[in-house]
Amino acid sequence: MNKPLLILIAGPYRSGTDGDPAAIARNLARLEEAAAPLHRLGHIPMIGEWVALPVLRGLDPAETVEGDVMYDVAARLLQHCDGVLRLPGASAGADNDVAIARDRGLPVYFSIDEIPAASA
Repeated sequence: MNKPLLILIAGPYRSGTDGDPAAIARNLARLEEAAAPLHRLGHIPMIGEWVALPVLRGLDPAETVEGDVMYDVAARLLQHCDGVLRLPGASAGADNDVAIARDRGLPVYFSIDEIPAASA
């Protein structure tokens, strides 16, 4: 029996946007498009920004740099994840997520078709 996996969806968020809020929103929407297919397979989708953005809003700007918080949250989150789905596109953060996952022996998928369905 395959239990449901907590799978981090990793891909471009700020990369290639030049800080344009509309482009960042499109990147987040692209990450979120992978959530429903993972759910249909019986898994739990996770996106690091879903966790990191509220953390950033709650911190005093003097406490940290945005990129550091994003990477730190992803690294902590990967202690609880069972795998990573790496979406296409240049992204230092997503590449870092893949490196952490591989260091921890977690599977890294590059297509939803590679992910086995969870059984009931």
